[in-house]
Amino acid sequence: MRNNDFNDVVQNRHSVRHFDKSVKIPRSEFKEMFEETITAPSGCNLQGWHFEVADTPETIAKVKKYMLRFNDSQMDSCAAVVQVFADVYAYKKYRENWTKEYETGNITKEKLDEVLRTFLPSYENGTYYSCAIDSIRSCSLAAMQFMLVARNHGYDTNPIAGYDESKIARTFNLEPKRYLPVMAIVIGKSNETEETMAKTTRYPAESVYHFAE
Repeated sequence: MRNNDFNDVVQNRHSVRHFDKSVKIPRSEFKEMFEETITAPSGCNLQGWHFEVADTPETIAKVKKYMLRFNDSQMDSCAAVVQVFADVYAYKKYRENWTKEYETGNITKEKLDEVLRTFLPSYENGTYYSCAIDSIRSCSLAAMQFMLVARNHGYDTNPIAGYDESKIARTFNLEPKRYLPVMAIVIGKSNETEETMAKTTRYPAESVYHFAE
């Protein structure tokens, strides 16, 4: 059942470490969730993200090999693991993507020429590091959106960064220099109790913002 209570989706999202092992997520629903996820913003609309989904016992076991042991409880009970990768070379599709925008009538020829003249060279002439940071930033936005989309679909998640980054891309047969791991997200339905649920607090809001003078 979809949860359309925006406040509940956002404010009551928390990282789950114990899932209901009986829950399976249909691949058709994953497709729907990704369609909703990739409406997230990205730098120059490059959409430099790539998602690998491990949703079988065999593929989850492969992923678990590079996870740190304190992630075992969620790895052993989740319905799936979504590994989020930043595509450093996403800009190589830039001309094609914007040309399609022009061909479908979404932008004018003048706007197309402006975009290709202004933004594309900044990527083509940029450093590997700058392209990587740009893609990682976009992936972070998409990852957060995926977790909220999952809540809307009635699922719970936990973002994970505790793993051996040097092994992840090759686990999914991806080229490591192009695809950089941003985070893994375990997904399923919570099976937590008051005893197993991790209690967390947030710093006071006034301690994390300041109005510039």
